[in-house]
Amino acid sequence: MSKRFNLTLLTILSICVAVIAQPDRWQQHVDYKMSIDFDVNNHRFTGDQTLKYTNNSPDTLHKVFYHLYFNAFQPGSMMDERSRTISDPDRRVGSRIAALNPDEIGYHKIDALTKDGKTVSYEVVGTILEVELDDPILPGQTSEFKMKFNSQVPVQIRRSGRDNNEGIDYSMAQWYPKLAEYDYQGWHANPYIGREFYGVWGDFDVKINIDQSYIIGGTGVLQNANEIGYGYTKDKGMSPNAKPVNGKLEWHFVGENIHDFMWAADPDYTHTKAMTRSGTELHFYYQENERTKDNWEKLPGAMAIALDYMNENFGKYPYPVYSFVQGGDGGMEYPMATLITGERSFGSLVGVSIHEWMHSWYHMILGTNESLYAWMDEGYTSFASARTMNHLREMKVLNGNPVENPHANTLSGLMRFNSTGMEEPLSIHSDHFNTNRAYGVAAYTKGHVFLKQLEGIMGERTFKRALLRYFDTWKFKHPNPNDFIRVMEKESGLELDWYKEYMVYTTKTADYAVDTVYQNNGKTVVDLQRVGEMPLPIDVTIVKNDDSEVIYNIPLRIMRGDKSDHTSAQIKVAEDWPWVYRDYKLELDIPISEIKSVHIDKNFSFADFDRDNNNYKL
Repeated sequence: MSKRFNLTLLTILSICVAVIAQPDRWQQHVDYKMSIDFDVNNHRFTGDQTLKYTNNSPDTLHKVFYHLYFNAFQPGSMMDERSRTISDPDRRVGSRIAALNPDEIGYHKIDALTKDGKTVSYEVVGTILEVELDDPILPGQTSEFKMKFNSQVPVQIRRSGRDNNEGIDYSMAQWYPKLAEYDYQGWHANPYIGREFYGVWGDFDVKINIDQSYIIGGTGVLQNANEIGYGYTKDKGMSPNAKPVNGKLEWHFVGENIHDFMWAADPDYTHTKAMTRSGTELHFYYQENERTKDNWEKLPGAMAIALDYMNENFGKYPYPVYSFVQGGDGGMEYPMATLITGERSFGSLVGVSIHEWMHSWYHMILGTNESLYAWMDEGYTSFASARTMNHLREMKVLNGNPVENPHANTLSGLMRFNSTGMEEPLSIHSDHFNTNRAYGVAAYTKGHVFLKQLEGIMGERTFKRALLRYFDTWKFKHPNPNDFIRVMEKESGLELDWYKEYMVYTTKTADYAVDTVYQNNGKTVVDLQRVGEMPLPIDVTIVKNDDSEVIYNIPLRIMRGDKSDHTSAQIKVAEDWPWVYRDYKLELDIPISEIKSVHIDKNFSFADFDRDNNNYKL
């Protein structure tokens, strides 16, 4: 065998091995072991962190970066500057950071840092710790970082902090030095200005030493419930097994395959539990008073019914527990837990609980880069929450009747915002929108509409299958927009890249109109117009004089197919509409004398900018 043939064979084998060994994107891995000692009198704590970091990338890493989120709560920080200078500041923040006193600010101070037993050089730059590595981390290598740090908890301003408006002592989110994510796009060491998050999946082993009067709830599974005892059950009895040291108890939590860790603590928490049919254990932590008691006692039953629906329609929740914890400044999602303000009406309490829990599917399990693609988390979560809330109304858990289209208000909201001229593309990083309002509409509203319109394009049954396939295909893999749309294409058999391009990279709007209806050579003709710049396949509903309906589905030619899973025998597929043409003539086999009216998108599946021109009465 010649040397040249040998080299060729080796090259072919290398390519084949690479393809077989890496069918999906690689993921970095972290293994945190943390122990903190908390001083409730001064709102400070010291911490020891051991982090094993596995570099599964093909790249050699000469630096690593940590997030130091508490540093944002200092006068003059980037978050402070951004909050004071943006045209529509978050009312929870505004100029509050600038007014903090030294004992009210937040901080993380690094006392020592080693890699594999050797001291490394580092620099704190705002909310980012930049670490130089003399010995780089090679592909496939695991390195161990050991850190000692001390921190001060800021007063409650945004998400994390002490003494929130409802009297919860500690809402401990973004509370530890957290390794930044490195993926196929490189490092994501974005300064924290109060928006979204992105993290590395791994295992967390966390021990919290705190005054024995406190009750803790949050991420993970408590390992030593029998030893803790005090306050952990509703009777607030001290366990005979509890052994406080210097007036403190150690709470030990473990969470596996997660990318963050949150906890909250208060001496007045009531803690209750409920087991669901699927085996997930639900925990509830709240301050019991006249504003919370009745609603929080009803909440477990509502969440158990909701979980059955969410598991069936969006994928199986994989973790053993989930905790609903009163705290924070509204509602915020974390792995295996949420922080929510609790003094709400029952409908509001259920609504915020469903929304934050639904983030477990699209942020905690799928793990999309929420900073870069906030709409793939917030928007998809809002879509799923709307459906789940509608189901709870159908099940009589909530007052009010279920509606035929729980997405109608969101579609209308996007249409109204389109007219302001403030809309910005979904492709903008969440930190860089010009206004909070534009960010909110992009992330929550347009992301929600993205799914609803796609359902209208693909058909309900195909869309439901595709959404479950997306979850099963990409869970724990950080999918991006193209990954999502490819799953939709595979399940539907359609080409959908055009839809992604219009929705993500432009602010072009859809607007279709019925121009006129007339008779020509014995045929009824409906003249349709594409007024807006965004093309969409449309359903045209013909309402006959006897109020029966016939629906014509007009696919776009660039779809290379049509909405094939028609749910009604009265749906007919018309010829494709080439998107470059502004006009389309729909020929009907219905005499014009039998037609009462013609409607585009009668079921309201699309954010059609002007719905007044969608209807034509004869």
